[in-house]
Amino acid sequence: MSTNKVRVRFAPSPTGGLHLGGVRTVLYNYLFARQHGGEFILRIEDTDQNRYVPGAEEYIVNCLQWCGLEPDESPQKGGPYAPYRQSERKHLYYEYAQKLVDAGHAYYAFDTTDELEKMRTDLQSNTNTNPQYNYATRMHMRNSIAMSREDVMKELEKGTPYVIRIKMPQIKELKFTDMIRGEISFDTALVDDKVLLKADGMPTYHLAVVVDDYLMKITHAFRGEEWLPSAPVHLLLWEYLGWKEQMPQWAHLPLILKPDGHGKLSKRDGDRLGFPVFAMNWTDPRTDETVHGFRERGFLPEAFVNMLAMLGWNAGTEQEIFSMDELIKQFSIERVHKGGAKFDYEKAKWFNHQYIQRKDNKELLSLVKPYIVNKGITATDAYLEQVIGLIKDRCTLLPDFWEQGHFFFHTPDSIDTAAIKEKWNEPKAQFFTSWLNALQTLSTWDHTTLEQSFNDQLHAAGLKKGDIMLPLRIMLVGGKYGPGVFTIAEMIGKDETIKRITTALDIL
Repeated sequence: MSTNKVRVRFAPSPTGGLHLGGVRTVLYNYLFARQHGGEFILRIEDTDQNRYVPGAEEYIVNCLQWCGLEPDESPQKGGPYAPYRQSERKHLYYEYAQKLVDAGHAYYAFDTTDELEKMRTDLQSNTNTNPQYNYATRMHMRNSIAMSREDVMKELEKGTPYVIRIKMPQIKELKFTDMIRGEISFDTALVDDKVLLKADGMPTYHLAVVVDDYLMKITHAFRGEEWLPSAPVHLLLWEYLGWKEQMPQWAHLPLILKPDGHGKLSKRDGDRLGFPVFAMNWTDPRTDETVHGFRERGFLPEAFVNMLAMLGWNAGTEQEIFSMDELIKQFSIERVHKGGAKFDYEKAKWFNHQYIQRKDNKELLSLVKPYIVNKGITATDAYLEQVIGLIKDRCTLLPDFWEQGHFFFHTPDSIDTAAIKEKWNEPKAQFFTSWLNALQTLSTWDHTTLEQSFNDQLHAAGLKKGDIMLPLRIMLVGGKYGPGVFTIAEMIGKDETIKRITTALDIL
C-alpha cells in the first residue's frame, strides 16, 4: 500500500437509483477519509454505455449532497486527477491493455457472439454444465493464443472486431488480507478469462477500476462483498502491471439483507413490504416508473446516515445515536461485521423519531413547512413553530406533522362521534352547553384560564374530569390524539373553539 495521504473513492455506475447499500459504502468511505485527514473521491464508472441512464449521475450527486457526504474531488468539482468520468478517460485504458498483451498476460479474442454461444453448447458436459472462457476452452476459440501470429495479424489488419481478455493462470493461488475478513485466498482455475477491453475500445470494470485506482493514488478501496469473486482478476492486474506495491487495502462490506435475513435487500422487497430502499425518489426515464426514497418518505438526512452507519457496524458500546463528528471519531473499519445486516424499517423510523425530538423547532420549520403549505394552508412561521413544538414528540416522519397537527390549521372534516356516543348522556350535553356560555364571557384566552373555567364548570355540574376530557378532545381534534386540549383551544382561538364544540353538540 502507498504511504501517501489516505484517498478513498466511491465509483458508482450511472444506471439508476442509489440503493441504501450504496449510500452506506459512501458513508464508510467518507468516515474513514475524514478520520484520517484524507480525501474522498467520486468517480463515475460509465464505461458500459448500454446500461447508461440519462440523469442518473446528477441523481447520485444530489443524493450525496442531501446526505451531507460531499466528495473532495468529482466530475462536478474537478480535481488533480480529472477527468472523473471513465468515459472521458477512454484513451488511457488501451495503453495498459496493450501492455498486458505484449507481456503475455492478456490476449486478443476475435470470437463472435454466435461462436461464444456455440462453445458453451458444444463443450457442455455432465461435469461442466456451464463452460467458461478459460484455460480449458481458450485453445478451442479464435484468439491470439490459439491462432498463429500470421492469422492474428491478418485479423488485426482487416479490422476484425476483438476484445482483450486476461489470461488467467491455470494453477495459481492468490491471497490478500481484507480489512474486515482477514486473509482470503483464491484458486485461479475457478476464474474465467475476463474481458478487459471491449470491442468498442471501452474498458470493462475490471481493467478500469485498477488503472484508475492506481492513477488516482487510491489507498483504500471499500466495496460490497459481491465484488469478492472479481478480486483474483484485480489482484493479478495489480501484479501484472507492476503496481503490486501501490495496491490499495481492500475491505469488502457485508450485504444489507431483507428484513427476514434471507438474501440481499432489493427494490422489489421495498415495493412488497412498503418501505423505500433508495436514498431519494428515482424516476426511470426509460419506463417512467418512480421508486420512492427515504427523503420523500420524510426522513431527515442525519437520521438516515446514522441508521446506515449502524447497519453492519457498531462502536462496541450501547450508543446508537451519533452525530457526524462522533461517527468520524469513533468509526473503525475493523468493527464492521463480516455477516450481512438485516434491514429493519421500524428501527429506521425509530432513528428518525429520535432526530426529530432532538432538532430545534426553528430548524424543523423549514422541513415541515412544505407539508403544511401543500395542503393549501397559510400560517405564520411563529404559529408553525409553536405547533411543531407541541406535536414533534408524536411525529416519526415529516408528513406526520400534518397528520398529527392538521386540526391546528382547519376544522376537522369529521369527528369520531362513535367514541363519544357510547357514554354520552344529558348531564354531559348540559355541561358543554353551560361551558359554552362561560367561554363567551372570558376576557383572557390562554390554556391556564381555559382549564380553570373548565374545572369550575365541572365542579358546578358535579361531573368527573375524566368523563368530559375525551369528548372535548374529539370535538376539537376529531380523534383521540393530540397534545393538551386546553393548549389546542388556546392555539385555535376563541371563535374556532366555540364553533367546534357547538357543531359537535348539534351532531350528538
